[in-house]
This record gives sequence, structure tokens and C-alpha cells, in this order.
Amino acid sequence: MAGKLFVVGTPLGNLSDFSPRAVEALKSADLILCEDTRHTRKLLIHFGIDRPTESHHEHNEDETAPRLVERLERGETLALVSDAGMPVISDPGYRIVRLARERGIAVEPIPGPVAAILALAASGVPPLPFTFLGFSPHRKTERTEFLRRAAEIGHTVVFYESPERVVASLEDASAIFGEAEVAVARELTKLHEEIVSGTLSKVLETFRSRDSVKGEITIVLGAAVKTASEVDPHEISREFDRLRKSGMQRNDAVKTVAEKFGLRKNEVYKLLISDAE
Repeated sequence: MAGKLFVVGTPLGNLSDFSPRAVEALKSADLILCEDTRHTRKLLIHFGIDRPTESHHEHNEDETAPRLVERLERGETLALVSDAGMPVISDPGYRIVRLARERGIAVEPIPGPVAAILALAASGVPPLPFTFLGFSPHRKTERTEFLRRAAEIGHTVVFYESPERVVASLEDASAIFGEAEVAVARELTKLHEEIVSGTLSKVLETFRSRDSVKGEITIVLGAAVKTASEVDPHEISREFDRLRKSGMQRNDAVKTVAEKFGLRKNEVYKLLISDAE
């Protein structure tokens, strides 16, 4: 009988976020797969978990996954963790999870915090729909293209950024997204947790004024704000008429159109008037 692979979320910083179910899953495992065994050892000691560990990270996952799945096929129970948060989500683990599922082995997720979701929930930026983009590229040219494609998505995006590049990233975003809403979450669940929100220009000004930025960074970026000149008035009118015919009140229809096209409500009113003339 095949074994089981636990995918276990671990705390971002606050150890109180580690659930009793997660503790039991790790205690029951024949082997715990860690992004960094030294980092995970601290967590295991804190919760009195004495189980074997092995390194399983992005640099060795292609090599180790087949061997580990063979152990699962022999009936062993393995637990996969990352240094912080949920494995696989911008962390190692995808290959072993995929291979286990291809072999018909049970994969059981044990919930844990995800910085992207926590930041989105506390940001005040429209949460649905949203797209998670992982880590932004290091180089400016690649990051600019990354943000340009993000703007084309047309709704809220969430991504991780290095503290050393947060100002540069916000500058690039400002040039592409205009005065979009943004929230920058830093050190979530930790002692110095901070969430700075507002328009891109205001949040950028806040971080420019600091000598340095430290900690893990998550950026929640609302839909790009376009200028009225970039939008086809006929397209605005068609969408407005569609919403009105569906029974939506005028003010609500204007608000919905504004959110969809990244405009302010007064700009939508002007475009509707110009198209009617």
C-alpha cells in the first residue's frame, strides 16, 4: 500500500500560527523534507518533533524527487515543508507533488499562512479577481516587462519583492500603472509587521524617504489607472449599456465600468457624454 505525502504550511514568523494538525503530521512522518534543514530544525525543536530530515530544494529537486516518490510507493509517509509559508507556492515542492500524484499517491495539504493571501486580505485593494505572480525579476528590463504584462491583466496582482529593490519596483510600477492603488506589506506576522497603502505615488514617497528597507516584502497592486485618452469611448458606452440592460442602477454601472477600465468615475461620465454627442 502506498504511503502519503503531507504538504505542510509553516509559520512566516509567529510560531503561534503553527497548527496542532501540522505538528501531528510532522510527528507521524518517516522523513521531513526541508528547504533548509538548519532552519526547520529550530521549528522542530520548539514543538518537540524528533523526526529525520533531508534537504529538498530548488537546486536538487529534479534529482531527489524520483527517489523520494519510490519511498512513498513503499508505504512511507513523507512531509514537505519550506522555510516559511506553504511549500510549492513560490517555494520548492512542485516536482515531488506532481510526481506523487502521477503515481497515484495521496497528497494531503496541511494549511498554513501564505504571505500573498495575508497581504491581499489586509491591503484594502480590491481582492477579486487577483493574480499571484510570484517573485518579480531582478533586472530592470525584465522587471519592466513583468509589470507591463501585469498591467495588461486588468485586475489586482500580488507579487513578492526584495527589500533592496522595493523602491525601484514601485518606480517602475508607477510609470506603467499610473496612480493605481497599492499596498506594500513588510514582515507579515512578525514583530515589526507593517502595511503601507495608498496610491503608488504616495507609497513610493514613503519608501523613498527611508534610509533602508528591511524584511520580507509583498506588494499588492490594483488595476492600472488609465487616462481617458487611452480608452475608446464606444467601448465604454457598450459596457455601460450592457450593465444598464442587465438591471444595474446608473451609478453602480458607472462605478463598475470605472473599475473595469481603470478610470475614475468622473472620467467615465465624460466619455459617456462625448460618445453620445
